Amino acid sequence: MPQSKKKNIILVAVENRQPQIYQLLSRSKLRANLRTNSMFQARDKDKNNVLHLAAKLEEHQSWLIPGAALQMQSEIKWYELVKSTVPKYLLYQTDNDSKTPADIFTESHKNLVKEGGEWLNKTSESCSVVAALIATVAFATSTTVPGGVKANSGTPIPESHPAFDIFVVTSLVALCFSVIALFLFLSILPSRYQEKDFRVDLPGKLLLGLTSLFVSNCRDVNIFLCWTFLCAQG
Repeated sequence: MPQSKKKNIILVAVENRQPQIYQLLSRSKLRANLRTNSMFQARDKDKNNVLHLAAKLEEHQSWLIPGAALQMQSEIKWYELVKSTVPKYLLYQTDNDSKTPADIFTESHKNLVKEGGEWLNKTSESCSVVAALIATVAFATSTTVPGGVKANSGTPIPESHPAFDIFVVTSLVALCFSVIALFLFLSILPSRYQEKDFRVDLPGKLLLGLTSLFVSNCRDVNIFLCWTFLCAQG
């Protein structure tokens, strides 16, 4: 197995977090060359293979991602990208400290996982309060008929007006999406915040929750405009 004190271009690209360069070097046409294959199996002076270097969380990052949870997600994707391009036995190789790439990843990302969990907790708590307020307003608005009702039949006065139909639909959409957002944010709070959860589960819930919250907020604005217009017409 090749081993040298100096790092080759593959190890340098991974160590410096250069995904474009690494993907270019890992293309099938280049890897078909025996010499290129040996470069992917190279190890540095500390017996770190390419996966060991991909698993390490360096203080200097080549890309800046806001939020510890999203940064953890990018770290997992980067590690899995490198893992998918190298022979499987590299997963079980150990360095000078008898640690596998998986051991290095867990150890170096321990603090980031903790920070990501705290960040998600704070974000979810804040957003769940906003979602609850929007759901309350949407429910109160949907049960109030602008312009009043007819005394003899009990039907809404602006029933035949097109704005009333928009008001009914948007109020229902706002209520549904705000409840969905509230459910998604509350489902994040009891999570165990393990490494694998940051791959798809937690970021997915956060993204869907924020999207639902945005939609419900836009619908609330539409409800308010329709309600004001109908009251003015009534």
